[in-house]
Amino acid sequence: MTQPIDLVLREIDSAADEIVDFAAELIRIPTVNPPGEFYPDCAQAIGARLQDFDFDVEYLAAASRPEHTKAYPRINVLGRRFGRVARPLLHLNGHFDVVPPGEGWTVDPFAGVVRAGRLYGRGSADMKAGLAAAIYAVEAVRRAGVGLQGTVEVSGTVDEESGGLAGMAWLAEQGKLDASLTDFVIIPEPFGVDRICLGHRGVYWFDVVTYGRTAHGSMPFLGESAIVSMSRVLDAIRDELAPALAGRVTAMPVVPEGARRPTININGVSGGQADTAQPTPCVADRCTATFDRRFLLEENIKDVRREMISLLERVSADGPGLKYELSDRLIVEPVQTSKDSPLVTALQTSVDKVNGRPAQLVASPGTYDHKHVARLAGVNQCVAYGPGNLEIAHQPDEWCAIDDLVQTTKVIALTIVRLIG
Repeated sequence: MTQPIDLVLREIDSAADEIVDFAAELIRIPTVNPPGEFYPDCAQAIGARLQDFDFDVEYLAAASRPEHTKAYPRINVLGRRFGRVARPLLHLNGHFDVVPPGEGWTVDPFAGVVRAGRLYGRGSADMKAGLAAAIYAVEAVRRAGVGLQGTVEVSGTVDEESGGLAGMAWLAEQGKLDASLTDFVIIPEPFGVDRICLGHRGVYWFDVVTYGRTAHGSMPFLGESAIVSMSRVLDAIRDELAPALAGRVTAMPVVPEGARRPTININGVSGGQADTAQPTPCVADRCTATFDRRFLLEENIKDVRREMISLLERVSADGPGLKYELSDRLIVEPVQTSKDSPLVTALQTSVDKVNGRPAQLVASPGTYDHKHVARLAGVNQCVAYGPGNLEIAHQPDEWCAIDDLVQTTKVIALTIVRLIG
């Protein structure tokens, strides 16, 4: 007798071309962020497919967010299919905004070209293939005639590449995603068919401004250069802070290996009048540097911030008085779902069934919308599992292997059956 999971897998094999075609259709909608182009078009394309697949569909404009404008409306889409009972509820989420294509492409970044077993295009890996996999995973269960005990939702959201505040965060703030309703969340970000991502490191973005005293450029000894002061800060970060960070290692399974240590990156430095159309002969009285500090689950944001202030104070004490100001830009706490959660167990079983080998449990070096699921919605069972290679995301000639797209669809479909079928 044919088992339900075998029927589901058979339906996905039959729909392989259909899945690829839909992913390519989404790629051809150039939802570039910034500024947030063609969001309504992509939301409609996703919503139409969900309606075809017997979902109740809502289009949700993030009207309360400043990013939502007449020129660039922030439109999210949410599909829901009820089972016999409301709970458990599994939510599948994918963002449909993509970063600008940039230079260096050998194919049209928005053509959705298929070559040699790969689907090319901006967003193919990150993460329109993942969205297609999620939608067709649910549909394969329906086509196989497997009834659902619980409820399944699929959302397509905006602005993840710029923080997700008008997308997944907004859905959570509006109560569309909430621990009182939602039990499990799968986000098909491109970690590959063998990896289940349990969470991510923390982020601390901040500015340091150093202040000097302006003077005539022909007599710089009469002033104090804020740029020279900033150079002292940068030297201290290189010589003191960076080696200290290199000695710390997280127990989280962060990939790649180098990201298991905390890092600090200088995102940008600006000061003086060198960037103006007509430079003036003046000593710089102000210099600003923006930093990206990634911190570990074992680190505390208060300690991370205090460590930076202590460094600035040491620099000030070691030479001419340093006049500085530190201001926060963004703080995101680390998140991690328990490896023993029913969601992770169900996915592991499905990966083993489909791929014939065990899944690797990993954590992400950078953040994704898991942060909003945990912090705003309060849902503690959330993972990322999706097709594509994380290192290929945001690169020229971005691609997703078609075999991976089909395999991921199978894994998600079997996980749906195991969790709410």
